[in-house]
Amino acid sequence: MSRKIYHLSTCSTCKKIIAEIQPDQTFELQDIKTEKISEAQLAEMQALAGNYESLFSRRARNYAARGLKDQILTEEDFKNLILEDYTFLKRPVILFENQIFIGNSKKTVAAAIESIQNHSA
Repeated sequence: MSRKIYHLSTCSTCKKIIAEIQPDQTFELQDIKTEKISEAQLAEMQALAGNYESLFSRRARNYAARGLKDQILTEEDFKNLILEDYTFLKRPVILFENQIFIGNSKKTVAAAIESIQNHSA
């Protein structure tokens, strides 16, 4: 069972969400800037999410800078871009007991907190 949070330590939103979640010592926190995502880790995320596109951040600076918004990207493109540049991973990604919570929307964060709190209750 995976209990992991992929985050960016320099991201204030990630910091705020981690503080809200209050992960215990069973969670592993991985700063994706200092510890690159492996292909195996991304494959695990994709297996839970159903596709790479849902893990992909269109808000990344390089998305517009590289003209990617004008291209039709495939699942393989999403995978390779995330592996190539950590900023393309939507953050944070929370893995908890065969569930995945992607991104920082209020609804996603609330669902993650609820799942984690209900599990430890």
